[in-house]
Amino acid sequence: MPIRAKATLLAAALAASLAVPAAFAQSAARPAAGSAAEPATVPPKGAPRLIVAIAVDQFSADLFAQYRSHYTGGLARLASGAVFPSGYQSHAASETCPGHSTIMTGMRPARTGVIANNWIDQSVDRPKKVVYCAEDVTKTAADPKDYVASVGHLLVPTLGERIKTAMPASRNVAVAGKDRGALMMGGHVLDEVYWWKGRGFASLEGRPLAAAAVNQNKALGTMLASGAPAMALPAGCAPQDRAVSVATANGASSFTVGTGRFALAPGEGAAFRASPRLDRATLDLAAELVRAMKLGKGAVPDVLSVSLSATDYVGHAFGTAGAEMCIHMHQLDAALGDFLKALDAEKIDYAVVLTADHGGFDLPERLGAQALPAAQRAGAALLPEALSAVVAAQTGVEPKGLILSDGAGGDYWVRRDLSPEQKSKVVAAARAELARHPQVAATLSAGELAAMPMPSGSPETWTLAQRARASFYAPRSGDFYVMLARGVVPIPSPGPGYVATHGSPWDYDRRVPMLFWRAGMAGFEQPSPVETVDIAPTLAAWIGLAVPGGTFDGRCLDMDSGPGDTCGTK
Repeated sequence: MPIRAKATLLAAALAASLAVPAAFAQSAARPAAGSAAEPATVPPKGAPRLIVAIAVDQFSADLFAQYRSHYTGGLARLASGAVFPSGYQSHAASETCPGHSTIMTGMRPARTGVIANNWIDQSVDRPKKVVYCAEDVTKTAADPKDYVASVGHLLVPTLGERIKTAMPASRNVAVAGKDRGALMMGGHVLDEVYWWKGRGFASLEGRPLAAAAVNQNKALGTMLASGAPAMALPAGCAPQDRAVSVATANGASSFTVGTGRFALAPGEGAAFRASPRLDRATLDLAAELVRAMKLGKGAVPDVLSVSLSATDYVGHAFGTAGAEMCIHMHQLDAALGDFLKALDAEKIDYAVVLTADHGGFDLPERLGAQALPAAQRAGAALLPEALSAVVAAQTGVEPKGLILSDGAGGDYWVRRDLSPEQKSKVVAAARAELARHPQVAATLSAGELAAMPMPSGSPETWTLAQRARASFYAPRSGDFYVMLARGVVPIPSPGPGYVATHGSPWDYDRRVPMLFWRAGMAGFEQPSPVETVDIAPTLAAWIGLAVPGGTFDGRCLDMDSGPGDTCGTK
């Protein structure tokens, strides 16, 4: 089945491409209801009335392929539709916030402005200069350890917002395990938005919880108070049921992963988050909102974005190849199956897309001499404190806070009080030092990235520099960007709950599945590489939403599953 471009991408000025219309300014209040009787734009006959976009956090193409033959529930149903097993989060910064920002905007992080989960902004008026992608830096939360959630850093509208503009009666709803998942997929104008926070689902500041969320929190509170038993190990998971020892910093102590069963002791909220139960709770709330709000039963399409976070938490806490992930994959499949059955019971015409924000990599202690003999943890010399000391000794600049970053690899910033000459020397010295490090694949300066054109063509063939360019947004990105070598895990000191991660420019972190499904849709599989930025233009075509050429970085994928010709090219 061919993939055809909906339209030729037009060149546009960067400022214009990043501008957010006033209509998309965030507000704590719910949007006013539109007129279902007289939509501004009438969807074509046969368009689905509910778009369900699902992101499974850290669901790599490798995980999908490994467990695909074992799926019997929701993932099996979705895999009977249009399957793109080589979808790409094409950018280098393979993290949750940038990845989620691409799915419903159709734009890469270079245009969404969401370059990472966290970045350094030395201009913010507070001691802490690390900015979280889903926080309002102008507000202070009541709890000093907390923050006020916001989608303000997202520079562009989502598909749900575009539909609301064209069809004001449309509802835009988002539910997730993480605030950044809900907000980056839902956008600035949301009728309802919820994410898991501590011991219940929360929403934007100033918004009361709907009855569906209140009831869900009450039921979950009862469960958390009493605890929950261990989950059974499916028969096919026996080969993964093996204890792996992980040493903490300096080998002072060790712990094991690989044989967990997700038992919850009474009051154990943190363990609930890193378990399949979080995804089921998220899907249950999403299904209840569909029922309560009568989503999909109006005259125009509604949008429901669901981000399932447990795969990411399980991957971080236990890795991608143990009994924990195997149990979770079976539980995720079952929960998605029940969710789709709940949608069926509503007798609505709905269409689903499922993908991921990024992939993931297993812990080096388990990988050993398998596919990547070089799998190893990043050395402490890559952290900003150590790098600052070395560069200061070479340049004579005060070392305190000289080089800043959010960890090993990715964006690095230089202290902003330096003169241009000092800054140039520090950047050059840091890059030279990193180039000698065996765990570094490449470094690029901000100037080099800014001078590069935006990459195009098949994402699997992009150079490391092109992958970094797709993540680069000058007002937020660092003074230089560091890409670690293949197989290097950027966790120098693991601990319980954090043994494995993602974030690299390599395909195990970039490649994700993309599954499209609608009742009656003819199934097919397209092995050629596609991108997650292709999702929004494809869904727009499914509902007949006219979008100016050049709006999206992606292209419409022709599956002959929308009203008439999917991509409007015949």
